Amino acid sequence: MSPEIKKLIDSSKRVIKDCALENGAIVAVNIDKPYVHREAANYRWVWPRDAAFICVAADILKIPIQEPFFSWLEKAPQDFKKKKILYANYATNGRIGSMHSWQPDQAGEILWAIHWHFKNDLKKAQKYKELIFRLAEGLCYYWDKTNFNRHTVDLWEESHRHTSVTMKNNFTYSLAACARGLLLAHEMEPIVLWKETAWEMIAQIKKAYDPQKGYFYRTAGKVNDSNVDASLLGLAWPFNIYEIQSSEMQSMIKKIEEKIVIKGGVHRYQFDYYDGEGSAQEGGGAWPILNFWLSICYSLMGKKDLAQKYYQWVLDRLTKDGYGDYIPEQIFEDFRKGIFPLAWSHAMFILASYYLGYLEE
Repeated sequence: MSPEIKKLIDSSKRVIKDCALENGAIVAVNIDKPYVHREAANYRWVWPRDAAFICVAADILKIPIQEPFFSWLEKAPQDFKKKKILYANYATNGRIGSMHSWQPDQAGEILWAIHWHFKNDLKKAQKYKELIFRLAEGLCYYWDKTNFNRHTVDLWEESHRHTSVTMKNNFTYSLAACARGLLLAHEMEPIVLWKETAWEMIAQIKKAYDPQKGYFYRTAGKVNDSNVDASLLGLAWPFNIYEIQSSEMQSMIKKIEEKIVIKGGVHRYQFDYYDGEGSAQEGGGAWPILNFWLSICYSLMGKKDLAQKYYQWVLDRLTKDGYGDYIPEQIFEDFRKGIFPLAWSHAMFILASYYLGYLEE
């Protein structure tokens, strides 16, 4: 392990600890800290999705923030107990945050994080039985055999791009997160409905693959969205809907590299304009979380050279662009700096380091 990796592991520990607050909430960026980019937008919100990945990374680092967060999640989020769904984000006291949209993948990711935390003794997950039931039952309640019966927004949370009950369409990544979450919930509490619903979702995921195009539609239904989206890596890791060595995932990765890897950096999807700068959206940059995600996939394939290549690209740019030991949300080819440090970026660095063999859980 190089000195730069060791330093980045240390800074990742600092960022993750600083984003875990006294009341159990885990924020995306703790903007109170002096190392946060002064011009950064306010990301001092709890995104359950970010927190799920952060919890798993913290498990690897032996930072005990998971159970305080699960307890916060059980009690704090506004309307969660009544509606059994998680909105985009929350203030640290649990008030619904900056976006009032339903992102069902977040329930699946939290179930994954709970299962990971207790995987050595699933009986201990009974401590959060109420939370597990609420997350799983919410997904099943709003699922209508082939699609959700209300509009949903995916992990990129762009409100203008949502599923439609009329179009009976689904975000493929979201279904993968939900299906795996329900199957893991079933392992912790064997409720038949959860397993049946998961397999109904998986049936829809399979329909999203176009063998002629050689990749998965990011949204599939009566109308398909054929833009290539890097989040579809999630079908292999961490949700294991498809084996990483499957022909479908091999083809999907090839298409991602062909269409949205630019100068070594992985972008979210074709024609992405979000830059996080609050400007006129001159175009999105590469996302370190996605470079690390692709690195993890290559590690799982046993292709360590390619895993290291996508991993190292981020580290090289941190030095070149003056980020030091902090990882941003996006890396641009011009002067823009974006949000940094982003805890999710640091979490994915830890996870990629783990799969490359630099860390042991």
